Amino acid sequence: MNPEYPLLFALRGNQDYAARVAQRLGCQLAAHEEHVFEDGEHKSRALEPLNGRQAVVFHGLYDDTEYSVHDKLCRLMFFCAALKDAGARRVQVIAPYLCYARKERRTEFQDPIISRYVATLLEASGVDRLLSLEVHNVAAFDNAFRIATQHLHSAELFAEHFAGLIGDAEVVAVSPDTGGAKRAEQFRQALERRLGRPVSGAIVEKYRNNEVLSGTRLSGEVQGKTAIIFDDMISTGATLLHAGHACQAAGATRVFAAAAHGLFTGGSELLDSPLFERLAICDSVPPFRLDPSLAAQRLDILDTTALVAALLAEEYGLVASESRP
Repeated sequence: MNPEYPLLFALRGNQDYAARVAQRLGCQLAAHEEHVFEDGEHKSRALEPLNGRQAVVFHGLYDDTEYSVHDKLCRLMFFCAALKDAGARRVQVIAPYLCYARKERRTEFQDPIISRYVATLLEASGVDRLLSLEVHNVAAFDNAFRIATQHLHSAELFAEHFAGLIGDAEVVAVSPDTGGAKRAEQFRQALERRLGRPVSGAIVEKYRNNEVLSGTRLSGEVQGKTAIIFDDMISTGATLLHAGHACQAAGATRVFAAAAHGLFTGGSELLDSPLFERLAICDSVPPFRLDPSLAAQRLDILDTTALVAALLAEEYGLVASESRP
């Protein structure tokens, strides 16, 4: 391997995503091993010499069928610390999905601010830089960490996708709640640039009490328009369904939904609903909770590896290709 390249590692469960980034950079993933002991403890180590090298570690911090989010976080911390112990001069983590990003503030008396604790743990493990896709609150993400952070926006990627779907219809970009208004506005502006014509905006009123959603007010005009509801993630899908019904009731002729991260913790309820013509997500979290045939019919999954490869190429002086995978 070219000594000028950073060593790219992918912990278990993230090999496919990392391999696609590596392919775009014209390199291969570095070798490492992971071992689980009889008592449930775990170790991982790099098999490439690390002294003085830079390392990039790919690890999506979401719960899946094999590991809990806490297992993944612990494995990432141990591996990064081991890289530093082995002489790596710099360790960067690529976490397309970052756990606990939504727990960035207190909502109840003596609530923990877990995003800050995650930052402290990663910093203590020797991580020098963190890149993540479409975090819940960018300012809170930046403020939680003392190390360098980089936030990857998905607005341009979704704008490119929807520009080819909506034809000549009038379009409105909809935020499903007030908290996501800035994110939806970024998408609105990106889509407007792609289409070369005005795109309006709207915001749906939403209140949450013990996981029950309420609020029916919609600020903005959707009557006779194609509505695209844009959010950072799909968890149970209740927020998007709430916003979709509000748009439909207000006279939207077509309704689409988009979110960077598709967790689908509520199963297929969102995809089963005829409310949305199509749903689009990024590839940060594989839709393993969904039936593959249903996902293929109703879900568009956008590839973010070209964006990540371009950022790494710029940072490390490499050449990235958009067309390799």
